[in-house]
Amino acid sequence: MSINDTKSLLNWIKERNASICVRIDKTALDSCSPWCYDGSCGRIRTPSGSFFEISGLRCSDGTEQPIILQNEIGYLGMICKCFSGEMHYLMQAKIEPGNINKIQLSPTIQATKSNFTQKHGGAKPAYLEYFISASKYHIIVDQIQSEQSSRFLGKRNRNIIIELSENDDIKVLPSHMWMTLPQIKALMREDNLVNMDTRTVLSCLPLEKYQPEISDITLLRSIQGGGDHLPEIYQYINNFKMFDKQKRKLVPLFSLENWEMCDNEFVCKEQYSFKVVFCDIEIEGREVRHWCQPLFEAMGIATFGLMTRVHNGVKEFLVRATPEIGCFDGIELGPTVQREFIYKGELTDVDKLFDERLKNKDGVVFDTLLSEEGGRFYQEQNRNVIIEIEDNEMDELPPGYFWSDYKTLNMLVQVNNCLNIQLRNLLSVLEW
Repeated sequence: MSINDTKSLLNWIKERNASICVRIDKTALDSCSPWCYDGSCGRIRTPSGSFFEISGLRCSDGTEQPIILQNEIGYLGMICKCFSGEMHYLMQAKIEPGNINKIQLSPTIQATKSNFTQKHGGAKPAYLEYFISASKYHIIVDQIQSEQSSRFLGKRNRNIIIELSENDDIKVLPSHMWMTLPQIKALMREDNLVNMDTRTVLSCLPLEKYQPEISDITLLRSIQGGGDHLPEIYQYINNFKMFDKQKRKLVPLFSLENWEMCDNEFVCKEQYSFKVVFCDIEIEGREVRHWCQPLFEAMGIATFGLMTRVHNGVKEFLVRATPEIGCFDGIELGPTVQREFIYKGELTDVDKLFDERLKNKDGVVFDTLLSEEGGRFYQEQNRNVIIEIEDNEMDELPPGYFWSDYKTLNMLVQVNNCLNIQLRNLLSVLEW
């Protein structure tokens, strides 16, 4: 039984939202001090070069766009502890400048390296000492995982969960509260309430060893499956890495031929999935209360979808090997559908089936707007959908698509840079 009921959790979030003052105004680059365009390297950056930078990226196929450079690895960390026989997670009600609704449920700690080494001049994040000294505790997850590869170049974060023993006392700050995994999953059905960082960390739980009570027998069999899909998935991904001829290089941001500064925003001259805006921000209760920074603003709502089926009594998931412009390894496994609002690619038979089912609400078991990372993206929310289809309905798959049991995906998520963040986020919302 949870030590905090769900109603109390929702009231806690509501009260914190009402008590925090937030102001975010769009401004011009010239007014976004200390950010500026550094002509010597062709990037928008701070004078110290810390935090992050925005460069131009050009590919050999002619694709070009702004890209976020942030080579440091930050912490996305959760502390958990067992109370009355049930595991609880210490969650944070955290506000990010780009959040669409101010506060969202975040991991115990969510901090860039610049943040926790205090390069920005702020205070150290709460609970940092537990993760710096993680080896003193039971480590459930400790993995380096990718971020949004359509916006970042090779960006990764450390997803880590540590379990405290019954004898480990910990002070719970007003910004934090204990909650169970079923409670977090229930809150994921609320639009824009559970943030991206929570979702990616929870997707890394090794469920075969750390199983919650699972009522769906087909999912239980999937978790206990044989991982038999690994060879064909690895072969496809490794062939791509070996034979892909796409080249990419960093170029000065203002040398991008199809991009320009217009009305104080850096935008593409053609339709594109995002633009760069500049913001003046003031938020109470953060390490630094007032600052300016660039943010990437999505042009519309993207759709991330996962189709599932029950095959021979085992729940399977339709995933797709997805190359992305900023991907650390060039390609990772993504969900069945991963489409920006502005999408110029051809639709496969899989896409068409997904769209038909979604339009008719046929087999839809999850359909919620969830936010992307509010520290770099301006009010970006995307539609996350899970659709169940019949067995043998999609046996003939286009190249790059694979049916997989959960164990295969859970094994791959224990390895760096295998599942992209869109797929990890969708796996995190599965209910037992």
